[in-house]
Amino acid sequence: MAKTPLYSRSPRRPAAEVAVPQNKPIAASPGADAGPASPTPAAESAAVKVPIPAAVWALAAALLAASLVLLGMRFVPQARVITQADVDAAVRESLEKEPLPSVAAKAYDAILPSVVRVIGLTRDDDDGKENPEKRAMGRSLGTGVVIIDNGTILTNLHVVWGAKKVRVRFFNGEESEAVMVSAQPENDLAVLKALTLPDDLQAATMRSTADLRPGDHVIAVGHPFGIGPSVSYGVVSGLKREFRSPEGEKTLTNLIQFDAAANPGNSGGPLVTTDGQVVGVVTAILNPTEQRTFIGIGFAVPIENAAAAAGMPPF
Repeated sequence: MAKTPLYSRSPRRPAAEVAVPQNKPIAASPGADAGPASPTPAAESAAVKVPIPAAVWALAAALLAASLVLLGMRFVPQARVITQADVDAAVRESLEKEPLPSVAAKAYDAILPSVVRVIGLTRDDDDGKENPEKRAMGRSLGTGVVIIDNGTILTNLHVVWGAKKVRVRFFNGEESEAVMVSAQPENDLAVLKALTLPDDLQAATMRSTADLRPGDHVIAVGHPFGIGPSVSYGVVSGLKREFRSPEGEKTLTNLIQFDAAANPGNSGGPLVTTDGQVVGVVTAILNPTEQRTFIGIGFAVPIENAAAAAGMPPF
């Protein structure tokens, strides 16, 4: 007689066990002892669930967010590297739209508030006004530059020599009588003091000529033939020059030679560097003819000499 097979009481299920419908117990063979019921799949699932800590969820969320950011960056267009050619092109475009002022224009703007017109009057009845009938009378016209804002003005001695009265006209149109307070004949310099001053009077900035070199750009500002203020542009042509007046009365030494246009009326005006600083006082032009007009050679007294004439300390 064949024996009825027995089932093991072990809770471990055979690997090849075939799944049975849920909630249906397995019937025991007839005559076999009824063993404990096998656990259902739902029970097994409930037995293996493990709670996940909140920190793990936070870490997972952070990793997901970082992944999304990195993924998004792949689709963001990268900025192009700016080259020197790009910079040059931008500068050219800007200059084409708004050109920079010339160095001469900037120097002129800097010195203009300090430039004055000087009129030497040789007649007591001449008030210095622009009266056409009196223009032919004895008077001298020149230029000056304010070096101290209390009204101290430098000009050429020959501009005011012999004048009974001196008047100055400031850049804003205001006029004042002036008196000569000192002179330096060996350098053809005179120091004037205006009696009434504009509220916004500005003194020029002076600069040593120690580092001045031939070829440096300069401007001459003045009132040539009474027209002005006018500006001319050129370079320093030489240093330590000598000039003898046409009359042969005196010789000026240690002069700055320049080729910026200067004519009668420029005398006493400032010779200015491109940074707007005064390096000399225009004093003479060389022209071997009788016209006494500019042919390309002008001379200026170095500002060191001019400052000494005003009693200012050397640079």
